[in-house]
Amino acid sequence: MSTITSPRFQENARAALADAQLQRAVRDAGGGFVSRRQNAADKLVEFDRLRDSARAIKDHTLAHLDLYLDAYEERVTAQGGKVHFAVNAEEARAIVLDICRKANARTVTKGKSMVSEEIGLNAFLEANGITPVETDLGEYIIQIRNEAPSHIIAPAIHVTKQQVQADFRRVHTHLPADRDLDESTTMLTEARGVLREKFLAADVGITGANFLVAETGSSIIVTNEGNGDLTQTLPKVHIVLASIEKLVPTLEDVAQLFRVLARSATGQEMSVYTTLSTGPRRASDPDGPEAYHVVLLDNGRSAMLGGPFQDMLRCIRCGACMNHCPVYNAVGGHAYGWVYPGPMGAVLTPAVIGIENAKHLPNASTFCGRCEEVCPVRIPLPRMLRAWREREFERHLSPATVRGGLALWGYFAKRPRLYGFATSIAAWTLAAFARRVGRFRRLPLASGWTGHRDFPAPQGATFQAMWRKRKLP
Repeated sequence: MSTITSPRFQENARAALADAQLQRAVRDAGGGFVSRRQNAADKLVEFDRLRDSARAIKDHTLAHLDLYLDAYEERVTAQGGKVHFAVNAEEARAIVLDICRKANARTVTKGKSMVSEEIGLNAFLEANGITPVETDLGEYIIQIRNEAPSHIIAPAIHVTKQQVQADFRRVHTHLPADRDLDESTTMLTEARGVLREKFLAADVGITGANFLVAETGSSIIVTNEGNGDLTQTLPKVHIVLASIEKLVPTLEDVAQLFRVLARSATGQEMSVYTTLSTGPRRASDPDGPEAYHVVLLDNGRSAMLGGPFQDMLRCIRCGACMNHCPVYNAVGGHAYGWVYPGPMGAVLTPAVIGIENAKHLPNASTFCGRCEEVCPVRIPLPRMLRAWREREFERHLSPATVRGGLALWGYFAKRPRLYGFATSIAAWTLAAFARRVGRFRRLPLASGWTGHRDFPAPQGATFQAMWRKRKLP
């Protein structure tokens, strides 16, 4: 499994806030997603109705997931492919390695796959003498930088143009040192030329899957670069690596999901490439792999079914929640410490690696609700973040000072008259001091606030006092 630094989220966040280059990269790249999504949604009058339909499709699938998994395996097998079920990351890695060894693979090309990041596949293959090559441009950039993705659809969003130029000069030493890399197009052309050699040399191609169709046994990838097509058609073996919740019943269902996916992710009506793969190459096919394998990963997802976190399994990995999240846009993706950042990661990560290893993530939220507001499948992320906070509290994973403070507040909250009296005294005292000092720069038990901003002095009566004075019901 990938390296986990989620327990150090607070330290990660402080470092991210102090990183001027990261702040500039995230600021420059992030805003465009928000405006493009809004424009795309506004142009489609039925967009919200499609979101309702997408939610219903995913809910239906999850309610009958066992049946659709059986149907999908049957269809893949009938098309000449093979489905492998992996309970955890270790099993998934072992299955992929066995397939690669049977193919005598030395080089593996990879399309973008968050599941491969989840199971730590690249490092595992390298340790076993197989060279993995990321072919998505963003993934390729972070691979040569030896970094993890910081966004699920824009993995190199944290990297500036100048950093990419420096990395290409450092790694592509076979090219002239004085070549011009000032334009984005020249860097893209260079990456395309380098990767074309890798595509032709690969023995095995590994892709993720946006959707798996039970009706036909097809896997579907949605890309803007076409690298996924080359990854799955040129090598002699194609491995699809996906998690079990990617199942969708029919192609008609997928067509509806397509209409909300790209609009939510990048603001496009449709992505440039939408590619369906159904089994290995047939006798009449001009190209394609000789062998077709699907590795379906559970890794804690079946335990989410029927519980308070089942709605998270509706996620179609568009990234809209993190694009609109003020916390993500302040600290970037790496601060979250594992594969999945932002609000969706703050819910999914504790389910996969345990709340004891991700206790800070559910607290990395302002509860502004923007994530739920823009989710194309209407996942109630704030509700599930609260549910994880409750589990953190129940297991005494939160600091003793936090638990003590909540217990004290609970004592007063259960006694309305005492609560009203105490808040009135507190407001009066703060207001009296404020007449001398104005806004508070420091306050006991409030350093988390006053360490970064002044605390405004109370003004006028409390809300409850005003309510009583107006004699409202």
